This record gives sequence, C-alpha cells and structure tokens, in this order.
Amino acid sequence: MSHVLLAIDTATSAVTAAVHDGTRVLASESVPDARRHAETLTPTIDSVMAHAGLSPRDLDAVAVGVGPGPFTGLRVGIVTATTLGLALGIPVHAVCSLDAIAHEIASRGEHGEFLVATDARRKEVYWARYTVRAGGVARLGDPAVSTPAALDPAVRALPTAGRGPLLYPADFGVVVPVTDVDAGALAGLVVHRLEHGGELLPPTPLYLRQPDAQPSAAQKSVLS
Repeated sequence: MSHVLLAIDTATSAVTAAVHDGTRVLASESVPDARRHAETLTPTIDSVMAHAGLSPRDLDAVAVGVGPGPFTGLRVGIVTATTLGLALGIPVHAVCSLDAIAHEIASRGEHGEFLVATDARRKEVYWARYTVRAGGVARLGDPAVSTPAALDPAVRALPTAGRGPLLYPADFGVVVPVTDVDAGALAGLVVHRLEHGGELLPPTPLYLRQPDAQPSAAQKSVLS
C-alpha cells in the first residue's frame, strides 16, 4: 500500500468513515444520523478499519471534512481527526465538505455546472457552485450560507446535490442524487490533491456563522 488514509466527515447528516490505500477505497461506511455524531463516529471508524484488515498504526494520514456544517456535529469529526493525527504522529489533511460531495458527482461522469446545497438548519442551506473541467471539478467562489430563496434564480435552477433540494424542493432545480458526504469520495479527493495539487486546509472548522451555543468565557475551546 502506497499511502493508507483514514477519511472521516461529520459535517452533514451522515457520519461517514473510509480507508483508502492511495489507489482505491478499501472500506467505507456511512450512518445517516444527524443527532448522534459523537456516539456513532468511533464505532464507524472501528468498523471500516476492521473491514480493511488494518490497525491505526498502519495509517499514514487522516483526512477530514471541515464543513461548512452545524457546530456540534462538525467539531466531532475535526476533534477526532486531530486527536488521531497527534496520537499516531501522522498528518491531518482537511478539505471543504461540499468539495467532497462535488468530487463524488464529478467522478460519476457528470458534466457542466451544478450546485451543492446542504442543510444549515434555521431554514438555510450551506451552498457552493461547481463546474466539471478536464482533470476534475472546480468550485466557483467560496462556500456561503443563506436561505434558498435568497439565491440567484439562475443558481437555484442548476442541478443540485445535498439535502437542500430535498428539504426545499420548490426552491431548487433538478435533484442530483447525492445527499451527504461519502468518506470514500472525500478520501479520493484528498489523494487527488496530494498527487496533483489543490487546496488542502488545516483541520479547523468552517462555520460561516456563529454557533447556536456559545461556550462560557471560563471554558477553553477544545479546538484551541
């Protein structure tokens, strides 16, 4: 195996983990559970590692989606990835979670422009616009958060992946049947960027807005 990577994401409604050997996905599992990320992630990691026949010491790196996503669920994956990286002495590579969804769509042979819109709660969506080009998929601008109705009508009319078009069907165009991040696709995106260049982020959360619950001033952030 050339470069064994554990990929995890808790930015969307699915808790997902996968093991990638630098060439292919060895094991992948997703559990749709938007409310129990902390309880679900560790068993999911254990399951994919067991299916791949590997132990943590076999890993060369960890990959994680950093959102945008709801505060509570998102930080579970990032803290777990950071802790694993520190404990094992291996790098942690991060990417925008919306990019992982877009990478999966592009890998299916889709062409042209499309939108990824995930559930941001508060009747809003996290969204980004993409286009498939030679050699991969490119994001057109930064991720954003807004109500679906606030999006430009031409943008809302694009084929759309994520849970946004399922939650707000009247506001979006053709549904692309990819609802949540798949860790296998996230791993493939990170491997592609490691080999060919591309944006790899630090493992810090991409919130786009303030969290619903603020820690008290006396508490130190677990991400600091």
